[in-house]
Amino acid sequence: MIILYGIKNCDTVKKARNWLEQNQIDYQFHDYRSDGLELSLLEHFEATLGWETLVNKRSASWRQLSDEQKNTLDKTSAMAIMLEMPTLIKRPILDNGSTLLIGFKASEYQQL
Repeated sequence: MIILYGIKNCDTVKKARNWLEQNQIDYQFHDYRSDGLELSLLEHFEATLGWETLVNKRSASWRQLSDEQKNTLDKTSAMAIMLEMPTLIKRPILDNGSTLLIGFKASEYQQL
């Protein structure tokens, strides 16, 4: 079962969803806003991808953080902030059960 994690109004998530649908790939969509984010799931993402990769420094959520939060960010604080504010997580994250892909590149999805 393929699961795509993200936020439904994110342009990159929309591109990923369109690609999956155009290629007739069944998937489940998990929206952080409506479906929530469990600590265990975030820990799984972090263990596989690393917290530095998960933090989207180009997001509006990143810009809302104080300079102190940005300058003192470490694994513990990043995990707490992402759990509280899932829009800080780079998206989408595609999970096919054995591999996690972050972001959307058609070539990477094709290989998977």
